[in-house]
This record gives sequence, C-alpha cells and structure tokens, in this order.
Amino acid sequence: MTVSFTRSFRKSSLLLLLGALACLLLALPARAEGILVRDAALVAADEGYYLEADFDVTLNATLEDALNKGVPLYFLLEFEIIRPRWYWLDDKVVNTQQQYRLAYNALTRQYRLGIGAFFQNFSDLNEALSFLSKVRRRQILEIGTLSRGSVYAAAVRMRLDVSQLPKPFQLNALASRDWNLSSDWHRWTVKP
Repeated sequence: MTVSFTRSFRKSSLLLLLGALACLLLALPARAEGILVRDAALVAADEGYYLEADFDVTLNATLEDALNKGVPLYFLLEFEIIRPRWYWLDDKVVNTQQQYRLAYNALTRQYRLGIGAFFQNFSDLNEALSFLSKVRRRQILEIGTLSRGSVYAAAVRMRLDVSQLPKPFQLNALASRDWNLSSDWHRWTVKP
C-alpha cells in the first residue's frame, strides 16, 4: 500500500510540476523583443504616393544596455514596390531605404533620434521608440509613376543595421542573436 501511494504521489507531483512549467512558458512571450509590422499602407495624394506604417519596436536587454553605454543603434526602413510579370522577371518599380540613428547622451540624459538631417531629443527610451515606430507621410513616388489598372506588390520592413555598429559589436552580431533585430517583410497589394 505504501508503494502505490508513493508512486501516485510522485506522478501527481510530476504532473503538477509540468503544468506549472507549461504555464510559465506560456507567460514568457508577453514582452517579446523585436520589431513587428502592425500596419502599412501606400496613400495617394496630389503630390504623389506616401508610405504610412506602424511598427512595434522593442529592444532586448543587450541592445538597451549597449545604447545606454553610448553605442548608437542604426535602424533601416526598407520599402519596395514590384510589378509582377508573367512573361519575364518582375519589374522593381521602387526600392528605397531610410536610415534612423538612435543614440543616448549621458550628459543630458536624453535619447536622440536622427532621420536624415532631422534630429529630435526624448527624455525616455519608450518615447523615442514610439516615435521611431510610426512612419508618417514619407514620400515614395511621384503621382504618375504607377499605371492605373495595374496591380503592384508592396513590401516594407524595419531592421537593425548591424553594418553601422562599431567593429567589435559587428563581430558580436555574427555570433549572437541578441544583435539581430528585424521584422518580417509585410506585403500587400496596391491598385492605383
């Protein structure tokens, strides 16, 4: 009688432990690091076509630590429009990139986000990442570039540009997944 009681106690405690472990594993992805594309659209206006996109940008502990120690992070927004052709290779209408530079200044205790010649300071990292995650009115094409009646495939993604990191960190990026931060290509159809 003691043997069966001990075995059943071990089985039930093992099942209880496995259940608790499963609950813990399900709760972990609540704060996922990385870049996700929430929404993207190509908006037509009088001057041309504009890209509007929303991303979720979350830095992992390694990147946040490097940023707070003075290593600037460069993000690359990539956008392309392709006209599919059945008789030949696809026609790449647009292939454009925009670079963002995120840095921390320890003297002023501010984060600085640079987009081309435009710079803006933020007191909090979450504010800087929120500004980085919203692409608004980025002109992509002039008004006559896309033909009416044609169907185009548009794609957008954002990624950490590890080629802009200092050389020792580039070596770390090759060996560690902590430095590889990228969204998947978000694809949609455009019909002008």
